[in-house]
Amino acid sequence: MLRWRGLDEVPADWGRCVLTIGVFDGVHRGHAQLIARAVTAARKRGVPSVLMTFDPHPMEVVRPGSHPAQLTTLQRRAELAQDLGIDVFCVMPFTADFMKLTPERYVHEILVERLHVAEVVVGDNFTFGKKALGNVDLLREMGARFGFAVDGVQLLAEHAVTFSSTYIRSCVDAGDMEAATEALGRPHRVEGVVVHGDKRGRELGFPTANVAPPMFSAIPADGVYAAWFTVLGAGEELGTVVPGRRYQAAVSVGTNPTFSGRTRTVEAYVLDTEADLYGQHVAVDLVSRIRGMEKFDSIESLITAMNRDVERARQILSEDAERSVG
Repeated sequence: MLRWRGLDEVPADWGRCVLTIGVFDGVHRGHAQLIARAVTAARKRGVPSVLMTFDPHPMEVVRPGSHPAQLTTLQRRAELAQDLGIDVFCVMPFTADFMKLTPERYVHEILVERLHVAEVVVGDNFTFGKKALGNVDLLREMGARFGFAVDGVQLLAEHAVTFSSTYIRSCVDAGDMEAATEALGRPHRVEGVVVHGDKRGRELGFPTANVAPPMFSAIPADGVYAAWFTVLGAGEELGTVVPGRRYQAAVSVGTNPTFSGRTRTVEAYVLDTEADLYGQHVAVDLVSRIRGMEKFDSIESLITAMNRDVERARQILSEDAERSVG
């Protein structure tokens, strides 16, 4: 898959393509349906499929300070798009000037003159251009004028719930990882670099990897979770941990109220492993919330609860693995 940042990286001899446009945060099941339509249309036409997304999130430019919690990093979005068959992942810098493009200029300068679209596949609620004045009907009108087709895809819904990034953020924020998984088609992932913490977990017999996620990451509600833990990338074994292989983990999200903590952290106790993970880029795929965050009266009661959490995490993740195989 090719990756472009901005239109300056479009080859001079670029031909026709099928384009799908959106933020695609989460690359959830609704997005996957949209992308599949674009990939299928491109193959039928014998042209490349292009996914165009934006950085930063448009809301951060339209209303600074309103950046929503981010379900996936750009890198993760690109990986997921590639898995779904996209040929080109194009990131458009969303700037103040880009925001001011009228719908007509947006179509003519980007879609027609630079990308040479043969077909555009978007959700039926798609808007574009200055003040979001462009919609699917206008896109179809301009497609008829400039010679490209438009496929407006109805949003995917199940059980009276429309799958959207906003809905999934609300699930994550509530700690409902099962609902988030259903909408995403996979567990919600928190990525980050392992940094030094206060080492209290090690003192208690539960050494944890303190994961520092990127800014704006969607972090679930405080509590303890069963999760899959993976060191991303390739490389040599780190103690008993092999990069790229997933491991069971019990993950604490919150401020450690038993110790009067104030800083919210994501700490993963990786089961049955020993490794120095400091500086590693890791992924935590959250499967289920075991319990809310609690303040314990003694260290002994905390350790007892942590042992129960570990056993519950083992049970949940073993069942999750069995479902995946089945």
